[in-house]
Amino acid sequence: MPKTKTAPDFLLMIATIALLTIGVIMVYSASAVWAQYKFDDSFFFAKRQFFFAGVGVAAMLFIMNVDYWTWRKWSKVLLIICFILLIIVLIPGVGLVRGGARSWLGVGAFSIQPSEFMKMAMIAFLAKYLSENQKKITSLKRGLVPSLSLVLLAFGLIMLQPDLGTGAVMVGTCVIMIFVSGARIAHFVGLALIGVAGFVALIISAPYRIKRITSFLDPWSDPLGSGFQIIQSLYAIGPGGLLGLGFGESRQKYFYLPEPQTDFIFAIITEELGFIGGAVIILLFGILMWRGIRVALGAPDLFGSFLAVGIIAMVAIQVMINIGVVIGLMPVTGITLPFISYGGSSLTLMLVAIGVLLNISRFSRL
Repeated sequence: MPKTKTAPDFLLMIATIALLTIGVIMVYSASAVWAQYKFDDSFFFAKRQFFFAGVGVAAMLFIMNVDYWTWRKWSKVLLIICFILLIIVLIPGVGLVRGGARSWLGVGAFSIQPSEFMKMAMIAFLAKYLSENQKKITSLKRGLVPSLSLVLLAFGLIMLQPDLGTGAVMVGTCVIMIFVSGARIAHFVGLALIGVAGFVALIISAPYRIKRITSFLDPWSDPLGSGFQIIQSLYAIGPGGLLGLGFGESRQKYFYLPEPQTDFIFAIITEELGFIGGAVIILLFGILMWRGIRVALGAPDLFGSFLAVGIIAMVAIQVMINIGVVIGLMPVTGITLPFISYGGSSLTLMLVAIGVLLNISRFSRL
């Protein structure tokens, strides 16, 4: 085990705090009108985002000082707890239904989404498995199938909610971790064909998913239905131009773009802060990715490397999917923009993950 600690990665921490600060400010701007209408309090969502940001930062600073191999020791326990929570959330009357998915546990506005925490638990467990079985990963039966079987079991439970977006992020993250560990490309090609067939089956099995695909290809075919969000998102981005309409001056947040503080907050950012504002957000994510990859390359052991790869892959996938949806390059999936979108579970989980990454950076050899 590594012994010598240094200071955590400064740029990684600054990029995270900068994104978080922008997120809290823009959650207020994006949600003020809707919050005033629904709760008679324009700061309703902003106050909660600020609270969860505070909790998340405290958790990040604490986790940053917990040696990362602790996650290796407790990864199996955490995974079992998350599996239990995924089962509990499916029980009618226990799991809370929001947006058509039974994905939440808790009371009222203060609740958690077990599928979010499953992502981190799965990353930690898979990092442990891959570091202990790297030589087996080139074998389809002894390495690849056992590792993917557990991932697909978790994916199946998440799909029972259903929550395709979160499940897709988890599977994508785990696939990247397995690929980086040395799995054969030929095995991935075969599994990819099976995966595509399964993905098509999931889409066909739910009419609303088919509508999302068709609306992505031609949102104007159903402008008041399945294409509504994409159209309103593009209406927000277009007028923003280079410098934007100005902070707080969004027009689409006036009941055009549904709940703009969540999945489509990037559209409000570009409307108010323009191309420059959107570019700054992407630049900060780019810095975060760069420093995360550097941490993974400099980790003193395989477990630390795989853990860092999993964390940075999870963030990168969510960023690409969210922004891709907002600008009309991907179908609507319901994925939040890390550190920016409103949401307690997602925000806390992401900051905990960055805390782990910062701890690994304290032992980095680069």
